[in-house]
Amino acid sequence: MSTVAAYAAPAAGAPVERTTIERRPVGARDVLIEIKYTGICHSDIHQARGHWGKGIFPMVPGHEIAGVVAEVGPEVTTFAVGDRVGVGCMVDSCRACADCAAGLEQYCQNGPVETYNGVDRDGNPTYGGYSTHIVVDEDFVLRIPDALSLPEAAPLLCAGITTYSPLRHWKAGPGTRVAVVGLGGLGHMAVKFAHTLGAEVTVLSQTLRKKDDGLKLGADHYRATSDPATFEELAGRFDLVLSTVSAPLDMDAYLALLKTDGVLANVGAPEEPVSLNLFRLMLGRRSLAGSAIGGIAETQEMLDFCGEHGIGAEIELIRADQINEAWERILNSDVRYRFVIDVATL
Repeated sequence: MSTVAAYAAPAAGAPVERTTIERRPVGARDVLIEIKYTGICHSDIHQARGHWGKGIFPMVPGHEIAGVVAEVGPEVTTFAVGDRVGVGCMVDSCRACADCAAGLEQYCQNGPVETYNGVDRDGNPTYGGYSTHIVVDEDFVLRIPDALSLPEAAPLLCAGITTYSPLRHWKAGPGTRVAVVGLGGLGHMAVKFAHTLGAEVTVLSQTLRKKDDGLKLGADHYRATSDPATFEELAGRFDLVLSTVSAPLDMDAYLALLKTDGVLANVGAPEEPVSLNLFRLMLGRRSLAGSAIGGIAETQEMLDFCGEHGIGAEIELIRADQINEAWERILNSDVRYRFVIDVATL
């Protein structure tokens, strides 16, 4: 075991504070990563504050991890010391179920092992990227292309793959119209991806406050959902509406934006249940769907795509002692568009 520095929430709702944690020894197929940068995801706040059920405390959040390989086990074949690597939302899975066999580890029927707030194969709690080092099985480590800076790559490990996966699954591309609901940490990545894939992209946001940003990121159109004319004029327009917001939506209103056979896919996770009129689905053979990150192979595909096209997250780099302040700013929508912790300050 090794002792490393970290920031942890000691209890549900408590601010994170500097501490130390134990990391397991490097096993035969393990990779020890010196973490350089960690993105802050809204889900870090949800889990540390108990919004999604009982958590495991002390909790070290962070599943947008970018760093450098510091040590490898004797049976590791994929990585070497000095490689630029990343870790996303999971660090293991059962590897035996049908979903794992299909490269869909995120939907592991026995539950993927989450990077933090989970239980590792040794029975101990998992601790995330608000720390200086992490030990991960090589099969769940991703290679970060040289073309990407590590700070801008870190958020790709969650915000990136969370939006890339549904866009690929529902075939966003030339000749399709995609609406992105919300222009935040997830939404800004969705706009970049959908634009690069060749879709016609519309941002749907409460106001026009971020319109200039949205158009610079690749949106073709930017409409305010606070304007009733938006829903009237865009009715039946889209092949795919991708909701990236964590607030509950008027599902009937957004389903009405879809063409026949269109899909409303949710990657945001509201705390409250939502309701809808099933006739909105039946009239137009529309679908209401959800999506959760991507498998390891698809995440590597996404990183390679980003390297090829020069796509990184729009970030604000912060010190470790600014994490609690950053959390409050996220809750107030005061970030453009992803906070990233400089772990050297930890």
